[in-house]
Amino acid sequence: MKFVEILLLSLVPTFEGRYAIIYGLAKGYPMLETLSASVLGVLILSITLPKLLPVIDVIMDKLKGTGLKPFADLYTSYLERTRKKAKPYVERWGFLGLMIFVAIPLPGTGIWTGALASYLLGISERASIPALLIGGLLSVMITAFPAIGYLKI
Repeated sequence: MKFVEILLLSLVPTFEGRYAIIYGLAKGYPMLETLSASVLGVLILSITLPKLLPVIDVIMDKLKGTGLKPFADLYTSYLERTRKKAKPYVERWGFLGLMIFVAIPLPGTGIWTGALASYLLGISERASIPALLIGGLLSVMITAFPAIGYLKI
């Protein structure tokens, strides 16, 4: 059950694997189980989000003509913020920029935002999936080491 809890948390936007691992370790969950669930979440998001975002875009477009328009407007607002935030990284550094943007363990970065940015900026799935995966794993490592106690900050 602990594995599922960490896995589900690692799929939540902005929380993702980087904070799920801290949560699990703080709760005293086994390190290997927590790390495995966080990494699995990174893998799932990195592979599925680039494929799902075009579908989500179509759904949100259809919602604009319904009573759920505020939800669709919120999504559109999030798209614009993401585009502005990630564009400098991706335009200047390409693959490496996307990977670094995802790896930075701060709110407003991560796999969800990186996948959205790569979609908005027209980066192919073939290029974005490895950048999201490597960046997500780096983010987990950046947050895991201090949480485990290997690195004192």
